[in-house]
Amino acid sequence: MPQRPQIADYGFLSDCRSGALVGPDGSVDWWCPSRFDSPSVFGRILDPAAGYWSLAPAGVGRPGYRVRREYHPDTLVLRTVHDTPQGSVAVTDALAAQPGARGHELGMNSPAVLLRVVEGLRGTVPMCSEFVPRPEYGLLTPYLHGRPGGTVLAAAGPVTLTLRAAGVPLCPGDSRVVTPFQVSAGQVIGFDLSYAPAYGEPPAVLEPVDALAETVRAWQAFRQTHRYDGRYAPLVRHSATVLQGLTYAPSGAVVAAPTTSLPELIGGDRNYDYRYSWLRDFAMTLRAFWVAACPDEASRLFAWVARSIGRIGYAPVPVLFGLAGERDLSERELDHLAGYAGSRPVRVGNDAWRQRQLDVPGEVISAVWQLHHLLGAELDVELREMVIDLAGQVAATWHLPDRGMWETRDADRHYVSSKVLCWVALDRAVRLAPRLGDRADPARWARVRDEIRAAVLEQGWNERVGAYTGSFGSPELDASVLFLPVVHFLPADDPRMRATIGVIERELGTTDGLVRRWSTDPAGFVLCSFWLVECLVMAGEYERGRALFEKVVTRANDVGLFAEQVDLDSGAQLGNMPQALSHIGLINAAWRLTDPSTV
Repeated sequence: MPQRPQIADYGFLSDCRSGALVGPDGSVDWWCPSRFDSPSVFGRILDPAAGYWSLAPAGVGRPGYRVRREYHPDTLVLRTVHDTPQGSVAVTDALAAQPGARGHELGMNSPAVLLRVVEGLRGTVPMCSEFVPRPEYGLLTPYLHGRPGGTVLAAAGPVTLTLRAAGVPLCPGDSRVVTPFQVSAGQVIGFDLSYAPAYGEPPAVLEPVDALAETVRAWQAFRQTHRYDGRYAPLVRHSATVLQGLTYAPSGAVVAAPTTSLPELIGGDRNYDYRYSWLRDFAMTLRAFWVAACPDEASRLFAWVARSIGRIGYAPVPVLFGLAGERDLSERELDHLAGYAGSRPVRVGNDAWRQRQLDVPGEVISAVWQLHHLLGAELDVELREMVIDLAGQVAATWHLPDRGMWETRDADRHYVSSKVLCWVALDRAVRLAPRLGDRADPARWARVRDEIRAAVLEQGWNERVGAYTGSFGSPELDASVLFLPVVHFLPADDPRMRATIGVIERELGTTDGLVRRWSTDPAGFVLCSFWLVECLVMAGEYERGRALFEKVVTRANDVGLFAEQVDLDSGAQLGNMPQALSHIGLINAAWRLTDPSTV
């Protein structure tokens, strides 16, 4: 069996409701058509038997074949050119936009159609389409029925898929549709695959060539409403486009990634479902949207957060929610899937929602402060009540241990980054107090804020290590403390903070710009590398920060996508793909290089 692509080999398609991954070999190996966190109909990235749709020259990957890929500018419409001994052909892939959608209508009513348009460029190239749908994460093999007009209906369980091809006969077999054909220079052949629930509205019918052009226009119209004038504009614009592609448009929630269980270590078990929205990412996402001039996205994200959290009691606020605000994201394992490169288990759901993570209120209140300070927005009643209740919860619980930013699944600890984010929560609440009404308690908040600061400065510093470490009393370094200058807990040029930056750079960094989260971490964490960029710039080492930034961005794949981590030995990308935090880190670091004094 041919070797499957590496994680970094995949391109990302989105209709701002769902996401798909397509390899350079022309195989769509992941698509969850209903929404990002729904069951897949193509899941070969996690198991060879979990379904795919390949559309490529016959014999792709053999000697004499070459592949070139790029996105249409300011879109997630991916064009792949295959050069073969017989000639050249382009395959352009997209998840269709709703016809006529412009600006912030993008993704609101996506038709759930996967478009694939083949264009002959040179010579006559033998092609093959191999359609192997396996809904419900590969549990179902659908019945395949030929229909008048040359379409194929694939129906199983809750899923209906309709495959069409313009001018190419489709002949269904028992479990797959294999369609050999040829394409000559100047010839264009369109395929489309539409999804519909088994007992709902019928699938959309689109003309693939026209729908593809319309999808390009929709993405470009959206991007034209957002202007960024800082440094590294092409990189920032592309990362902002990826973030928009990771946004579930009906609610405004941003998924951490469109995939589940792509491993942090090949053969390891740290394989988690990232198809949800983390409150921890909230403030960083908001800042990235502001930098990339996307204020409407920031406002919609706020509305989703306030609705998802609801009224706040004594229980910890969950760190993540479903895309429509669901709270119970109970985790289970899909034992029938082999996992990416044998990395098991494959998980759906994420039990981190049950953890106490004390940094979450700080992220949320910091984001509210940014909304007001950066965007000039007024705070409605729900936001004011949320800030007051979160601040009260932090004041009462900051002294407790938690699972920390990296969501460890062993023991609770007094993580320095969690305590600092508790300080952030109360510091920003004090600043917002004049706009919070009579229930605000800035005197108490300020008193507890100062207690937290004193505790971090005393117990977070390890004299023997010469740095702030991961948790109180521990000698173990943790790159999460690079966040301290970013949230203005300490200036980057504070002697102890500067020493910490240096120790982390020396002990957790690598010569090629990667930064590990801790000493035994087998891979560099992309976000931490961008945090180090910000720290260096804030410490007055602008040129070193710039050089590091320019080194880290070369770790993106050929179409500018980052996963979560990078293997230290092979340089392979690891973890779920593409990763929102990695692209958020790029945007924010680029802006720090543009304006070192930015908040």
